[in-house]
Amino acid sequence: MPILLAYIGVVLIWSTTPIAIQLSNHSLSFMAACALRMLLALAVALLINAVLRRRLFDRAGVWQVYLAAAIGIFPNMPVVYWSAQWIPSGLIAVIFSLSPFVTGLLSYWLLKENPFNRKRVLALVLAVVGIGVIFRDQLQVDSRAAWGMGGILASCLMFSLSSVWLKKINAGSDAFNQTAGSLLFALPGLLLFWWWIDGEWPTVVSGLSLGAVAYLAILGSLLGFTLFFYVLGNMSPSAVSLITLITPVMALALGALVAGERLSLHILMGAGLVVIGLLFYLDLISLVQLRKLRARLQLRSNSTGAP
Repeated sequence: MPILLAYIGVVLIWSTTPIAIQLSNHSLSFMAACALRMLLALAVALLINAVLRRRLFDRAGVWQVYLAAAIGIFPNMPVVYWSAQWIPSGLIAVIFSLSPFVTGLLSYWLLKENPFNRKRVLALVLAVVGIGVIFRDQLQVDSRAAWGMGGILASCLMFSLSSVWLKKINAGSDAFNQTAGSLLFALPGLLLFWWWIDGEWPTVVSGLSLGAVAYLAILGSLLGFTLFFYVLGNMSPSAVSLITLITPVMALALGALVAGERLSLHILMGAGLVVIGLLFYLDLISLVQLRKLRARLQLRSNSTGAP
């Protein structure tokens, strides 16, 4: 599978998960929705492996890969679901956009790789500022929101740690087995946590919640995680973490197209900063090219305005 297509697939799937998470909480508690999602995803993954006669533990030491990947599910996902109760999704995206910085630092400490230079630092700063512009109206913090912000910061750290740890120990693990294994290792913690803080199943579950849970399980978890692990195995952790910068902008675009949400000037300005930051980070554009582009635009403007 081409890496670019897998990367785009992760971005598209993860751009829709915030809406799906909200829908899954329609008649379920945040922990019940999270646990049911992962339980269904694991059941489907094990069924596929059984039909295809694939072994989950196909080599010695593969459990370490599954354990590292499981951190991105538990305790990470319950923290995200819990935090989403107190802060808007836009603020979650703003905080999560710090993950490239965290991933870069962890890569330096654990992998002895330094992905940062002046250009990339500038790129990440531009992208973070852009997302901050997009969601500036949602940055209204109260006592409960402060707890939510702390939870997402912790989630950001766990997401980055899982990615870097996987990059360190991964030796060509199968992406689908990696997804199934991570779900298997994370499920006991998810169920115990659900039993501890909830432990009750609602008497009535809406079709909306069940449909959203099914979508999150099959596409958001099973396919999304498989594509993510495939991309992570073929790209640097810092480059993979840029997904968290792209998805907020994609979510805004989907909201405008599907829900008819209005895109203000500030949103367009912020999205432009994010795109420029990504172009810089991926070495698709340089300051010299920007100067040339500005000179061309000025020249065209002068020639158009000439009598």
